[in-house]
Amino acid sequence: MKEPALALIEFKSIARGIFATDAIAKKAPVNILSTNPICPGKYMVIFAGEVADVEESLNAGIAAGGDLLVNDLFLPYIHRDIIPAVSATTKIAEFGAIGIVETFSVASCVAGADKAAKISPAKLVEIRLANGIGGKGYFVMTGDLADIEASIEAATEHVKAEGLLAASEIIAAPHPDLINKGVYW
Repeated sequence: MKEPALALIEFKSIARGIFATDAIAKKAPVNILSTNPICPGKYMVIFAGEVADVEESLNAGIAAGGDLLVNDLFLPYIHRDIIPAVSATTKIAEFGAIGIVETFSVASCVAGADKAAKISPAKLVEIRLANGIGGKGYFVMTGDLADIEASIEAATEHVKAEGLLAASEIIAAPHPDLINKGVYW
């Protein structure tokens, strides 16, 4: 895998988020995947790279964020589907059953998606974080029904343990209009 680790930091302040993103980028050679304001008036940066580099940059971002941090996440050895799903570059040739997990936290959403992706061969379709959804996150997966059930169960158990699960649903046989007009970028 090109980028085996991913980190995410959520800030209470847009200005502090921009400042911390600069510290993150300067600390180690990481790839900034996303750095932008998010709902409701917060800031988020997501970056990836080699495990040690991402950990160093995460620590620099946390230090720069100070008391304006909301949450952070470090995922060494992420599943290969995470970065395309966060970056809206996933290509799905054929849809099967669909599973959706909605969380109250962007960090718990990404962590739950990583857990779900590692449980079965189901594919992540997308991970949406914060913008336009009140600061929540959600991810969508597709695959065989049994795989979706196993993956969604693993993700919901993980997110429930943090107290951050908003909802989860499984659609065994989605209507084609849902695929064409609803769940696919």
